This record gives sequence, C-alpha cells and structure tokens, in this order.
Amino acid sequence: MRSGNRCRSVLFSVYAFLSFPVIWSVTAFGEEPAETEPVIETREVVISATKTPIPVSQVTSAVEVITGEELERKKIKTVIDALRLAEGVFATSSGGPGTEASVKMRGAAAKHTMVLIDGVIVNSPTTGTYDFANLTTENIDRIEIVRGAQSMLYGSDAMGGVINIYTKRGVDKFTSNAFVEYGSFASIREGVQASGAKGPVDFSASFSRWDTSSFSAINYRRGAYERDGFHNWQASGKLGVSLPKDGRLEFNLRWYNSDLNFDGFADSGAPADVFGAKQTTRNLIISGTYEQPITSWWNQKLTLAQANEQSISQSGTAGYNVNTGQNITANPNSCFPNFDTCFTPFSSNLDTLNQRLEWQHNFQVRKELLLTAGYQFRQEQGDASGFFGSASPNKLITSNAGFAQAQVNLLDRFMFTSGVRQDNYNVFGDATTYRLTGGYLHKETGTKIRASYGTGFKAPTLNDLFFQGFGNPNLQPEKSKSADVGVDQSLFQDKLKLSVGYFWNHFDNLITFLSVPSPNCPASSFGFCPINIASAKTEGWEMSFKYELMKGLDFRGQYTMTVTRAYGLPGRPENTRLPRWPYDQATLGVTYQPIDGARISVDYRFVGARNNNADNTPSQRQGSFGVVNASATYDVTKNWQAFGRVDNLLNQKYEEILYFGTPIRSVYGGVKFTY
Repeated sequence: MRSGNRCRSVLFSVYAFLSFPVIWSVTAFGEEPAETEPVIETREVVISATKTPIPVSQVTSAVEVITGEELERKKIKTVIDALRLAEGVFATSSGGPGTEASVKMRGAAAKHTMVLIDGVIVNSPTTGTYDFANLTTENIDRIEIVRGAQSMLYGSDAMGGVINIYTKRGVDKFTSNAFVEYGSFASIREGVQASGAKGPVDFSASFSRWDTSSFSAINYRRGAYERDGFHNWQASGKLGVSLPKDGRLEFNLRWYNSDLNFDGFADSGAPADVFGAKQTTRNLIISGTYEQPITSWWNQKLTLAQANEQSISQSGTAGYNVNTGQNITANPNSCFPNFDTCFTPFSSNLDTLNQRLEWQHNFQVRKELLLTAGYQFRQEQGDASGFFGSASPNKLITSNAGFAQAQVNLLDRFMFTSGVRQDNYNVFGDATTYRLTGGYLHKETGTKIRASYGTGFKAPTLNDLFFQGFGNPNLQPEKSKSADVGVDQSLFQDKLKLSVGYFWNHFDNLITFLSVPSPNCPASSFGFCPINIASAKTEGWEMSFKYELMKGLDFRGQYTMTVTRAYGLPGRPENTRLPRWPYDQATLGVTYQPIDGARISVDYRFVGARNNNADNTPSQRQGSFGVVNASATYDVTKNWQAFGRVDNLLNQKYEEILYFGTPIRSVYGGVKFTY
C-alpha cells in the first residue's frame, strides 16, 4: 500500500494548499460571508444528471429522487430497502441483514451501476460492484438515481446508471435527536443525530448501532438452522464553511464497521449452512470539496474523494448440506473421494483503496448556454497476497480523463445536452464515450417529452486482470450503447404526476469467466480465465405515478418490464435470458395521515419470475412473489415520537436469490426523542 499512501498524501496536500488561502482570507481580513443560501428543495432539483443543479422539470434524463424525509417517514433502515421500491432498479440480498446486497438497472449487471456517497466512488476495485449490505439511512438527505449509460460524465462503472447519495446539510438552529428500536430476530438499533448552522459554519452528524443475531443466511425453510449474527456501527458527518463571494468549503465523512456470520455453498455447489463463517468489514469514506465562483459567469469546483475498505473473512470449519442433509467439513483430508461432504476452507484479508480527484469548471456563456469542462484522476488499488499472488500483492489501476458538456435551454421549453469524454488507463489504453439528450416542455399542459442516447464502458477490475491463477491481463473494457425516450405529465396543479418511457441497451465485449478452456487465456490459468466474449441486449418499459388525492393521502407506484437476451457464450444456448433478472416488477405505496401527528405508510412490492443461472436451467427457475411492508409513526408530544414497522406483513414465503433466506413477518417498534 506504499504507493497508495504516497498518492493519498499528495492529493490531500494539494487540497490543503488550495484551501488554505481561502480560509486564511476569511480569518485574516475579517470578511463576513454573505448569509447562508437557503437549501434548494431536493424534490425540485437534480444534480447527478448533468453535474450541475437543474430543475426536475428540465431534466432530459430518466431520474428519480428518494428524499430523506421519505426514508424517515417510512422508517426505512437501509438504503437497499429504499432502492427496492425504485423504478427500473432490481435490488437483492443474499440472506438477512448484512449479507451481500447489490443493485442493477435496466438489465445491466451490478458492476455497471456506479455508486457515489458525497462524491466518493465506492464501487469495489476488485469486483466492480458496491455492496449495500452495511449502508443504513441515518443522516441521508437524498438519493438520486439516473438510469441509462452515464459514462460520459462519470467514466467506468456507469454503463447501467448512477446512484448518488448525499448527506444532510445543517441548517437553522441546533437540533438533535436520539432513537431506539427493538424487534424481530433479536434486533436492536439505537442512534443519535445532530445538526445546525451558525454564521458561516454548518454541520450535520450521526452515529448508530444495529445488532441482530437470529437470522439464517441460507433459507431456514430448506433445513438451515444456525443463527447468523450481524453487528453494525456507523457514523457520518458533514462540515461546511461559507466563503466570501458565494464560495463554499465542505468536508464529508462516513464510516462503518460490521461483523457478519454468513453461509455459502459446498464444493459441489450445494447450498450449505456453514458454521463459524465470519466477515469483518471496515469502510472509511471521506471527501472534500471547494467550490468558488471566479467571475459572474465562471464557477469552479474541486473534489478530492477516497474510499478505503478492509474485508477480513474466514470460511468456518463445518456445515450442513441442506440438499442432501449431510454434514460437511473443511478438513482437506475428508474431501476425497467423498467430494459432497467437503468444502475448501479459506481466509482472506483484502484492503482496497479507491481515490478520485476531479476539477470541474462551469461557464455560463449566455443565459441559454452552460458549458461544463473537467478533469478527473482516478486510482484503484488492492492489497491481498492471497488474491493477487505473494510475489507482487499490490495491484494498481489508474486513469486520467477529460470531459466536456454543453447544456442548452431555450425559453425553458427546449432543452438539449451533449458531451464527450476521453479516459486513458494504465492497463488497456483509451476509452471514448459520448451522450446526447433532448427534451421539450409544454408548460401549459405540464407535458415533457425527453430522449437520450449514449455510449458507456466498464474497465476490467483488479480481479479480472490479476486474480492469482485466473486473471487475464489482456482484457479490454466492456462497451455499451444506450437509448431511451419518455413522456412525463403533470396534472391537477402537479397533484398527479405520470411518467412512461421505453429503454434499449446493447452490451458488447462483456467479460465472462468460461467453464471451458480457452486458448486466449494465459498459460498460468490452464485455459480458465475471464475473456471478452459475451454480448447482451435489453429493452423494456418504465411507468410510474405519484398522486396526492387529498391533503394527508398520497399514492405512488411504478412498473418496470425488462426483456433481456444473452449471446456468444460457448456451450450455452443463444438468446437466453440474463440470470436473476425478472421480466416484470412493480411497487405500489400509500401514505395516510388520519390525524395530526400520525402517519401510516404501506408498500407492496412485486417481483416476477426469473432464472437463477445463465443456462436458464428449469430447476434454477424462481417464481414470482409479492411482499407488503407497513409502518406507522405518532408524535406523542412535540419532542417524543413512537413508531413501528412490520416487514412482510402477509408472511410471504419467497427468495430474492435462490437458496438464501428472507424475513418472515417481522415486527419492530421504538421511540425517538428530538431536542
């Protein structure tokens, strides 16, 4: 990790150097900054679609915003639970709380969704995905979801879309709250939050803990009986300083530490209730931004961001094959000839570092034309001798990129964006991407027509390139083409909002690990390695609505149809459905406020049938399911609130991923005190 530490020191030294003159000017000259600008309503403004604030009515991309108020109102504990209700998104977990949780969009893979937390790219350098297992919702202001290829603005990892998570910003006078919750599976949560603003300084902070101990990762209905525990500590904070002439300096931090017991599979591929398997995950996410107008028409923003994760895993020593009923062991002497009663033990200590520097400039050339140009440096590093070989355990992927974008707005009716990006990587060379969008807003009827077309790419991961005995250093990036067209309609003075859209994706050069030997693999891999061979096509429809029937009674829902097809896989039939993608899924929610201080929310989620593997094996086919969750809050006094939540209200028996458990009917209750 020496090179990573040197790079980190250089990046943050540069940031400190650039920030110091601004801070010094405030203190040395006693110059009072202008009053803190009011916080923009997040439900009306989106940043992620263009990297500049833009009203939702003028966005020409497919976007959705989940607000912190909605998370709090429904008492949603985790970000993955919130994303389960989103349009065009398929979210799954491999068991209960703390187990691997991933998100996919529009038929793309999980590694094709870029996830940012306060400007920090948190996708793993080794797998390419972000594991939402440990991310809770405390202190989150909003979640912005942009569907479709976004590589022009964000580079690699954004072939399927972008999820951008923002921490709350302190406003007004100091406030604080504390909560405690207890419920099913011996689950207990407690936490505190505080925020406020004084003069040029604002802050927001939270700390929470979550413990549960009575959930089996492998579905207990299949015969598993060991209880798998999960313990999560989490803290987040935002500190902002308003600078002269509308400048702002901001620091963000999010930290979590979790301990998890997990289950898995025996060497034969059979689901196994594994005893003693443990994983500890430590993640530190930090970022700093310096934003300052240079002239009345020129604004610049510098971002330094870093995510550092350490994952320590042990496979356990024994288990139970839920298919055969046999006990299994990790004793290598018992593996042969009785292969079904053994699994290969392992232990690992993986340390990854994801760093990014971005300098963005916005030029308001005319009222109708905004130009954006920027430079990005990104570095991904992994350190684990068991993964990448004991001779040279540290592996590094670096890239430099430049991007430019033009936004045209004519009379707040005709909106266009166009942009291009060039990335240069140390491992494979260059990648060029572009994106075009357009829209027309008919204000008199509240109708907006939008369309977009763009290209994307996904760079090979550290695992793809360097995994010991299986990596392929000759890999090229995956590529995509993406298009969509949609209509958004507002009616009854914005009380009813409708949206319908069609999308299409074509993925080429997909990196696939073959089950048959290939001459394109390095000799050290004995013919088994990932290669660029597969392609896929996806298309479908997205529909949603929000309706405020009357004050205190809201309805919302969405339906997504996704048709997927895979091609080019040796030994597999052509035109098969992509694994773990439902043909259709939908959600329907209602929020009702019967009296002042009381609120009830009910959400229904439907997921259609899907195939668990790429071969579309009939025995691996999973049926559809529907789940109902409900929550209620009541403000007993000005300071005290009582709340409750029931997950899987109708006690539905289902699996998001084959063999892995999901909650039975689960009841939680708690109190919250606000000062």
